[in-house]
Amino acid sequence: MKMQTIKTEAQYDAALAEIDKLWDADEGSTAGDRLDVLLVLVESYEAQHHPIAPPDPVEAIKFRMEQMNLKRKDLEPFIGSRARVAEVINRRRSLSLPMIRKLHTALNIPLESLVCGEKAQG
Repeated sequence: MKMQTIKTEAQYDAALAEIDKLWDADEGSTAGDRLDVLLVLVESYEAQHHPIAPPDPVEAIKFRMEQMNLKRKDLEPFIGSRARVAEVINRRRSLSLPMIRKLHTALNIPLESLVCGEKAQG
């Protein structure tokens, strides 16, 4: 594969196939350098043509709850009363700024997941 900017899906697929072949190349070798360049080209193409949106805030919270083995009751210090937690989890209430700050700080949920999704949701 010739090294050039990726502009089409066919070129993207070819670059992915080449990356697969070069994956175990030694760093600093010609093949390793080629792999590095291809990874940058593919990353650039994907950012433009296959962007990944941040997760929905409720999904981000549920994911973190699962990771940390938390129950809804465990969210009360960050969101509020049991009823308030239920409203947020059931998408009847949007997250407030104080809730977002507390969830980010205490549960280490990325702000982008809590804020960007709120714009789309609320």
